Amino acid sequence: MREPFTYPNSREQFERASRVIPSGIYGHQGPAEGCHIPFDAFPLFSSRASGSYFWDIDGHRYIDYMCAYGPNVLGYNDPDVDEAARKQREKGDCITSPSLVMVDFAELLTDTVASADWAFFAKNGNDVTTLAVMTARAHTRRKKIVFFKGYYHGVSPWTQKIDCAGVIEEDVMNNLYVKWNDTAAVERVFAENRGEIAAVIAQPYMHGNFADNELPAEGFWKKVRKLCSENETVLIVDDVRAGFRLDLAGSDHYFGFEADLICFCKALANGYNVSALCGKEFLKNTVSSISYTGSYWLSAVPFAAGIACIEKMKRLNVPALLAERGSRLKRELLKAAADYGFNLKISGAPALFYMRLADDPSLMLHQEWIAECVKRGVYFTNHHNHFINASLTDGDIDETADIARDAFEVIRQRHPE
Repeated sequence: MREPFTYPNSREQFERASRVIPSGIYGHQGPAEGCHIPFDAFPLFSSRASGSYFWDIDGHRYIDYMCAYGPNVLGYNDPDVDEAARKQREKGDCITSPSLVMVDFAELLTDTVASADWAFFAKNGNDVTTLAVMTARAHTRRKKIVFFKGYYHGVSPWTQKIDCAGVIEEDVMNNLYVKWNDTAAVERVFAENRGEIAAVIAQPYMHGNFADNELPAEGFWKKVRKLCSENETVLIVDDVRAGFRLDLAGSDHYFGFEADLICFCKALANGYNVSALCGKEFLKNTVSSISYTGSYWLSAVPFAAGIACIEKMKRLNVPALLAERGSRLKRELLKAAADYGFNLKISGAPALFYMRLADDPSLMLHQEWIAECVKRGVYFTNHHNHFINASLTDGDIDETADIARDAFEVIRQRHPE
């Protein structure tokens, strides 16, 4: 049985951070989001990373299944990607006129992604989902957007709910909500809003937080695609999380349909900050008509890193590799849970899976198990999907299974019933 970690340096530095940064750490990693419960089980700051590991500032090493919440697809500090970035940095990065490497990157994306005739670059997933919705509205001259309940498409006001802080009614008054995999509901929303829907926006499968992930039902995407085409509505796929992990040609290709617009970010450049909106030829002039840019959106280093990342993902056949390793990890974790009498649910694609201990609907038991894993060197989080990266080894999976067993043993001792 491994001794649980403690985090004196993390706690000391968090107090320091809290004096000058709202919440100390914002976003999913921060305590205010509710994904780190109990708070004292998690390290708060990293010191370095390599491959499938990171180290905290107290010197503990973790097998990392969050992968920086997705950007780490090849492994931290991948030598090929970092070398491409270094060479470009020597030539120049953020320059008045863009480097031709931007064109190289766009050509590679249009050659790789099945539904891409062009590529527009930004920095965050939110940047490109927002541009996608603006493009749909500009092209159709309509206002309404269909969302699937449980969605996450970024942090702009249009992505939020009416009761979210800072969001006003006008931000979301044209949002329409339907249940995932409910084709009858999709048909109904089109019938009730005929000629008014600018876009349907969706993840390729439902991989939201705090709920089991759900793959598309047979025929679901075919029906949605048909309804969008018949109603001259733009179909947007938010591939920010899943992109390139299921299929290098795009997750729409993986599920057998074509998006009109597809949004990429996390796995695009192995941690270098770049995102991309790709789309069909008929929307190219519309995107050109929109005033949309950012201070660092033309920086060349992330473009070079993106090229190296995509080329290496092709050489390694990363989707197949992630599926195999994710499937093996799933088998080991399910066996460990069963051996201690727990009902562990693992849903979604093996490359980005979601976990839940189904023995307790309050989720408290699940949070206990996650905490015991983290305190012994496997970095899971409570209520978010997890990620596999290409540097994960069989040894890492074996170690993960051993630590999961230690964690199950601890909570079984606490909860013998």
